[in-house]
Amino acid sequence: MLTLLGRNWWTLALRGVVAVVFGLAALAWPGITLTILVILLGAYLLVDGVFALIAAFKDRREHRHWWVLLLEAVASIAAGALTLVWPGITELALLYLVAAWAVITGIFEIIAAIRLREEIKGEWLLALSGLLSVLFGFILAIRPGAGALALIWIIALYAIIFGALLLVLGLRLRTWGRRARP
Repeated sequence: MLTLLGRNWWTLALRGVVAVVFGLAALAWPGITLTILVILLGAYLLVDGVFALIAAFKDRREHRHWWVLLLEAVASIAAGALTLVWPGITELALLYLVAAWAVITGIFEIIAAIRLREEIKGEWLLALSGLLSVLFGFILAIRPGAGALALIWIIALYAIIFGALLLVLGLRLRTWGRRARP
């Protein structure tokens, strides 16, 4: 495995560079980043649906439940098409989904902290993180534009850090690969 990675170090380094460039672009143009991500999501859903459709029809004689995969394919194609036709609605729905997730997980974190208060010290940290999640979710739901910008920044920073780490790993594997060769 290490030999394979050493030989293909450049793929990791290239992935790292692409991630860093994406992150920097997302910071520079946050307005178009969310739209581009939604369009990529729509394209992915369409391609996924087409492949599921092919698999469903290919295996229909061998599997009794091939129609389940057919339903999945149709749902994926429909979701992809709707995403591409109405990207703005998809952006808003995605933001509300994240907001709901933040509120629900925050509530569960607060409940867990209350239940753990007699068993551990520092449970207030869990309660505080739960409260922060709930507040984030409400702010995102009330001000989706600001929430979208915050999400783009988080994604951009993640991409930059992730990309830098991959780039460093790729360069280290290159060095290792040169040393490992006879």
